[in-house]
Amino acid sequence: MTKKEVRNLINLWEDYTAKQTGKDRFVLNPNMEKVKKLALGVLYNEKKHGLKYCPCRITTGNKEKDIALICPCNFKSQKCWSEVGECWCSLFVRKRK
Repeated sequence: MTKKEVRNLINLWEDYTAKQTGKDRFVLNPNMEKVKKLALGVLYNEKKHGLKYCPCRITTGNKEKDIALICPCNFKSQKCWSEVGECWCSLFVRKRK
């Protein structure tokens, strides 16, 4: 993975989070070292599995089931979001007021 690929993915996530509105708005984790490591994991999964799977979730090999693991995953429906205000891997965090 190149620095350009990592930067492009981070830019994509920044654009995605900029569109969030409402009570459960989320932003990219301000810890950019963590974000870069997660981007590397997502890009690795894309090269290995063909899709940008979340690096903290384990794929089953069943594309129908694994589709829910594409980053960004369905983290807002998970307990970690309601209790901690972060996605599984802390890539996205609830926006603080």
